[in-house]
Amino acid sequence: MTFKELNLLEPILNALDTQGYTQPTPIQEQAIPIVLAGKDIMGCAQTGTGKTAAFAIPILQRLENTKPTNGRRVIRTLIVTPTRELAIQIHESFKDYGQNLKQQSAVIFGGVSQHSQVNRLKAGIDILIATPGRLLDLIQQGFISLKTLEIFVLDEADRMLDMGFIHDVKKIIKIIPEKRQTLFFSATMPKEITSLANSILTNPSHVEVSPVSSTAETIQQEMYFVDTDQKKDLILHVLEEQNIETALVFTRTKHGADKLVKILLKNDIKAEAIHGNKSQNARQNALKNFKERISRVLVATDIAARGIDIDSLAYVINYDIPNIPETYVHRIGRTGRAGASGKSISFCNTEEKAYLKDIQKVIGMTVPVVSNHPFPSTGKIDEIEKRVFSRPKPTSQQRKKKTNS
Repeated sequence: MTFKELNLLEPILNALDTQGYTQPTPIQEQAIPIVLAGKDIMGCAQTGTGKTAAFAIPILQRLENTKPTNGRRVIRTLIVTPTRELAIQIHESFKDYGQNLKQQSAVIFGGVSQHSQVNRLKAGIDILIATPGRLLDLIQQGFISLKTLEIFVLDEADRMLDMGFIHDVKKIIKIIPEKRQTLFFSATMPKEITSLANSILTNPSHVEVSPVSSTAETIQQEMYFVDTDQKKDLILHVLEEQNIETALVFTRTKHGADKLVKILLKNDIKAEAIHGNKSQNARQNALKNFKERISRVLVATDIAARGIDIDSLAYVINYDIPNIPETYVHRIGRTGRAGASGKSISFCNTEEKAYLKDIQKVIGMTVPVVSNHPFPSTGKIDEIEKRVFSRPKPTSQQRKKKTNS
């Protein structure tokens, strides 16, 4: 199927052609006709499936076909998303696909001055992309009215839950008009997310692609067993040996991300980190430098990286194995997007083997192990952890004695 067969407007088709897109991804093929028909959607899709275009393209067409008669610009579409990076990415997509239309969009998020965002709102917009906190702030200050809202998109709902935004989302839902079209997207569907979806959707069409338990077939996966203290040596070896031009590297903690950047810089590898402790400007600059290949390595934590869309990203490196199997799927999904090939390289120490076991159970495959490398695991455990692990478990008599004392 081609985009032309989806009965899209000529200006949108021309914009897609400019971007080099001719064939819709499975979620776009399913979702675009449903959104154009004005129906609600319950979409279960992870990042990298083309989800943003699946709602942005038909929203632009719907707004273009039903312009307000008075000619005044009012907010007709609201997209709420958990992170600033994802909000910016969605805004860029709307600008790309709508470049030949007269629809006006704006993006608002916290962590920066609201002055320029308020000025943009005052100028009049049709589409607003926002993170929950800043949206509620500006509504409370009287800078945003959602009375005219026609389409509401809740993106990355499960991440909203992870980041503690679910109460803000519920406040937003109480403010917006009951009569509206709602598009609901989530990579996973825990009970609270399913309950939220059921409460805000009306006879939704269900769209599901690339379930979270699957990893893209186009992604080549590799696993290196290595001791913790030699991971830094291994990453330098891998970057050199595999002639990696750019790589997105994941660490479990913010401190770990900063520490790794220092190691890479010390070895003349241009690297930057993005995580929650970085200012918005620092995060945007780091992402921009990586996209423009000024930086060779971008080191990220999971929350900071969710929703980041980097074209032609060939390598993802798991410096730390995530303790949640689904997180592994999300991480390596940064590469091998939209049919392109990609490679994920993971470093696993002794303590992380339990996480690996859970990951392999979820993805339904054993990740191939690279054993021929200079820093093979000796199976040793850091001294503190060794004492903890080797400490004998108390007997039932000892536990009982401790309780009584």
